[in-house]
Amino acid sequence: MNKTFFHVVKRDDMPLWKAWLIRGATIIIAILLVGIISTVVTGKGFGETYEKMFLGVFGRLFEGKTTMLWKYLQDIAILLSLALALTPAFKMKFWNCGAEGQALMGGLASIICMIELGDKLSYPLLIATIAVTSMLAGALWGVIPAIFKAVFNTNETLFTLMMNYIATQIIAYYVYIKGGGSNVINPVAAGNFPAVGNNKYFVNIVIVAAITVAMFIYLKYSKQGYEISVVGESHNTARYIGIDVKKVIIRTMIISGALCGITGMLLVAGTDHSININSVGGQGFTAILMSWLGQFNPFIMVIMTAIVVFLRLGVAKVADSAQLNSSFSEIMVGIVILMLVGCEFFIHYSIKFNKHKKEVAE
Repeated sequence: MNKTFFHVVKRDDMPLWKAWLIRGATIIIAILLVGIISTVVTGKGFGETYEKMFLGVFGRLFEGKTTMLWKYLQDIAILLSLALALTPAFKMKFWNCGAEGQALMGGLASIICMIELGDKLSYPLLIATIAVTSMLAGALWGVIPAIFKAVFNTNETLFTLMMNYIATQIIAYYVYIKGGGSNVINPVAAGNFPAVGNNKYFVNIVIVAAITVAMFIYLKYSKQGYEISVVGESHNTARYIGIDVKKVIIRTMIISGALCGITGMLLVAGTDHSININSVGGQGFTAILMSWLGQFNPFIMVIMTAIVVFLRLGVAKVADSAQLNSSFSEIMVGIVILMLVGCEFFIHYSIKFNKHKKEVAE
């Protein structure tokens, strides 16, 4: 006799308006919960907590100071860029957990070009070379596990994770050599993206905005986007209708890796003008959640990314003002993400409780 008290059942498709109403309510509750926990831990007033959060994200925006706003948009752009890069692979159900390494390799290609070719090429040619080599480096780091998956059916999750560690050590070795043993490469002047109105983030944000629109069109309206969806649904169905599954896997991971390489370029040539093992800062793993929570829709991913970055920066300001450990903001962001994941679960599934009848002795 079945003694379980409940079982999980997949829901019929919920109306779109109802699903988004639940998501919106979850986001509001999550932000309120973060405020309550922050207030209790810091001992500050509820209003003061949100004021600190706002200052941590936007600074003195109402006084005409936009530096913090641009930093916020830059952080959104970098996380979103990684999430967009992972999305084609995830939609194909190829679990690419190597965004960190692929971005680092793209950044490595950028810094090598900046150091070695900075005084040898004209500025436009140097920027073009940085862009091409960064995409090639990221694509190479992405296609290696794709080939092994397509040919030998290896586990892509473990493979891409291990590639992250290899990339990290390559970066560490390069920085050690070029930094003269100091583990630091001084900012490089050549090959930096131009600042627009003294704003070094503007070009990065425009590039990621263009990639967002292009990715939406690619996934929704292109033939390759259709093939990615079919392969993600079923390899057998894809083969039945004439799709070369191995080709799609390799091609999609080349695109995914190349986009990660672009993110590395944005960090090195557009922001830091240097590189180290923490240049990506673990955002490759957060990007996995952004892609999934965004339901592989680039525009929804913009919203999710903006919320997560807002909380990360805002709670970090609250923690700093109360002299709390920097991990406090990561804990709060983790709580919010957990609530969003739970929200998606209950949108797609319901819990049914089993009714047990008492056994009657004969």
